[in-house]
Amino acid sequence: MTRHSDDRRWRSGRPCLDLVHSGGAPEQAVHWEIVHGPADLTRLLPRMLHADLHVSATDADVVALRELRTAVARIAYAVADGRSPADPGLAEHVAVVNRVAAGAPLVPVLDGETSAFVDPTAAQALATLARDAVDLFGSPLRSRVRVCAAPDCGLLLLDTSRPGNRRWCSMQRCGTLAKVRSHRAREAGR
Repeated sequence: MTRHSDDRRWRSGRPCLDLVHSGGAPEQAVHWEIVHGPADLTRLLPRMLHADLHVSATDADVVALRELRTAVARIAYAVADGRSPADPGLAEHVAVVNRVAAGAPLVPVLDGETSAFVDPTAAQALATLARDAVDLFGSPLRSRVRVCAAPDCGLLLLDTSRPGNRRWCSMQRCGTLAKVRSHRAREAGR
């Protein structure tokens, strides 16, 4: 897998899938880990949740993020491969997601003309991400979880296109590169 720009990591279509893109499962994190400590987590939680969020994170929060991220990654890639979250091989990962989702989530409030969160914590942000995973993987929408078709990518995406045939994490990068490769192959075959 190649390294991905920060911008592409946060376009999967769901916060729980964006969580995976912060480093993936342990074997993926070797190549694309971006949460090295509490400061990174504090900076990245708002990006993952697509929210204006100000939290302080601790080393324990980083450990909790990695545990949740591994569980969500295992489930997401299995679902993208056509497996069910009820698969016995995923039971320990489902248990982690359910345990974290049982925690208190972020509490939104209307703050004038915008929304804010009441005393947000990193643990609440992780619970909110876990609840998003429960919502996604516990619905028929899970059949639309995909892995980018580019051979050198591997990012997850939620296909919300009407026909259900989205193939790339980003048409601007992976889609364009695939079309260029296809065009060159056709030209070479002439």
